[in-house]
Amino acid sequence: MRRAQILSALMLALLIFAAAPPASAQQVLLQDKPFAEHKIVLQLSDGDANKQALVLSVANNLLKAYAPDKIAIEVVTFGPGIDLLLSGSERRKQVESLIAQGVRFDICLNTVDTIERETGKRPEFIPAATPVQVGAGQILFLAENGYTLVRP
Repeated sequence: MRRAQILSALMLALLIFAAAPPASAQQVLLQDKPFAEHKIVLQLSDGDANKQALVLSVANNLLKAYAPDKIAIEVVTFGPGIDLLLSGSERRKQVESLIAQGVRFDICLNTVDTIERETGKRPEFIPAATPVQVGAGQILFLAENGYTLVRP
């Protein structure tokens, strides 16, 4: 009898655990922009320095055109685009300045994991970057929640 109860409890725990989504895969909207009238997601999947500069310029121009509390801007990086958020990036100060103004920068953990697997070393990214499991999935999630996708 006791063995059956233990087995039942283990099965229940296993079912609960299997049904729960992994914590790292959860996607979260910006919570600090409750009055944002405009929501933009900028995609950066290119490692080209000119493309990175363009994305930063677009984010900066949007902040100038709208009051920072009236616009939510999220830059999602994946693939070669994560170079912008690596610790040694030459544009780190620009990124951190935009973060201080409320822009969120996401880094794709699938890309980070792939680089680690291929090189044997995990790339270090700036601490202010928000890790998301799947960059393209984050863009889809944001688009489904009212964000407009812009690919400069």
